[in-house]
Amino acid sequence: MANETANRDCFHIQAGYCSAMDAPITARVCTALATALDRESETGRQVLDWPGEPVADALALRLVGGLHALHRAGVDSRLSAVFSGQDTDSASVGATLKATLAKHDAALLPWLDGPPQTNEAGRSAGLMAGLLHLAQRYGPKIEVLEIGSSAGLNLLIDRYRFDLGGVMVGPPDSPVTIRPEWRGETPPVVPVEIVSARGVDIHPLDLSDPVAGVRLEGYVWVDAVERQARLASAIAMVRDGGVDLAEGDAADWVEARLVEPQPEGVTRVLMHSVVWQYLPPASRERIRIAMDEAGARASAERPLGWVMMEPNRDLHRHEVRVRGWPGDRPMELVALTHAHGAWVEGLAPPYETRDYVMRRGAYEAD
Repeated sequence: MANETANRDCFHIQAGYCSAMDAPITARVCTALATALDRESETGRQVLDWPGEPVADALALRLVGGLHALHRAGVDSRLSAVFSGQDTDSASVGATLKATLAKHDAALLPWLDGPPQTNEAGRSAGLMAGLLHLAQRYGPKIEVLEIGSSAGLNLLIDRYRFDLGGVMVGPPDSPVTIRPEWRGETPPVVPVEIVSARGVDIHPLDLSDPVAGVRLEGYVWVDAVERQARLASAIAMVRDGGVDLAEGDAADWVEARLVEPQPEGVTRVLMHSVVWQYLPPASRERIRIAMDEAGARASAERPLGWVMMEPNRDLHRHEVRVRGWPGDRPMELVALTHAHGAWVEGLAPPYETRDYVMRRGAYEAD
């Protein structure tokens, strides 16, 4: 169980990640919060008395998301000076955050209720690279089943245009082109046709509600100007064309989808990004068992695949891993990627393999 020291330390830890990902303003805010937090507000008390594991629960990012949303709303000029980078003095930043926690307590408190909905469209570059590996094995037609879909931005994977190191995928007239800095091996140059994309989330965000858009935009770090622009375009795409997104438990949903009739010539693919850590161990095990059982039933006419982009805390990196049935190849590491998709590094065979059960805890925290 965490204590006040551990709960404060999680802000220093998050500051380190922000610095490593070229987000100095957000890093400065996290560092200041580690000492600015006090018990003068309900928000401060809940953070300092957080009963869970603060890093795994993304406690720092919950609070920073709320503060960023206040900045975007323009309700506090002193806070906006911090988030715009005008105020860089550590003492001044700390004092401003302390005052903000007291002044906007009621607005900030709900941001602690759930994990960040960092639904990042840029992550779909790594996911698409994984899908191309499966398309090379089994053919172009793919049915996507995504867990932890949040607002469904990665369910637009069939509507985005991708430039993956010169490998072009998706409609040329898409309003969103995802072009990460590509390093290493390019993905397979094969046709891919996503025939359907469905998703589930325990608490999905309905982007027809303006409040949901505000929440998503709050979670994108203020330093990430390109991500903010891409997010705005992706939100507009969801509002214009919709996505097939259900509310429910991931394990229940996966079990139900895997026993549905599967069209011949279509590869059914379970897909997820930065979600595995948030699932209870029992749910992860149920999904693993369901995939094993469905994999045993898979055939050349009705293949099954698993594509994930998840953080490996053991090695401090984000990984794209792929598994396919039929076949006896284990889960293979085909690419490394930036947490938000700014770059992707394609790897060359022979690929590193790891038991996809992931019992070692490599994907247990973001």
